[in-house]
Amino acid sequence: MNFVLDASVAAAWCLGDEDDDYSVAALRSLSGGGVVVPHLWGLEMANVAERRGRISGEDVNQACANLLSLPIAVDPVARDRALSTVLQLARAHGLTPYDAAYLELAMRYDLPVATRDGALVIAAESEGVARWKPEEAP
Repeated sequence: MNFVLDASVAAAWCLGDEDDDYSVAALRSLSGGGVVVPHLWGLEMANVAERRGRISGEDVNQACANLLSLPIAVDPVARDRALSTVLQLARAHGLTPYDAAYLELAMRYDLPVATRDGALVIAAESEGVARWKPEEAP
């Protein structure tokens, strides 16, 4: 695995007006190896696409199909940690349990986290977890 993928980065792939260089670089890096997400990621992505109301229902369906075609591994263990480690991290850093699930996963796999969420970046740094950075072009 290369990094933990936060929903804030993947959301930019679905919502063109949120697209930025960081998110595009993360998408491109998927061809170089897999990424891992907590079990709630798919639901978060469906919620982002549907609830923000900025794309049509047909486009939501297409966005979800596109996401499912990507080499993204879903971690099965995070589910069992929701009431322990994830909740402790959420409380310690003022994160939602959803965001803390990404942090816990990055800590457990010793991976950087690809995120556009400022609070998650700060919490990750506090826990010694790096923010994923795109590779420099040669």
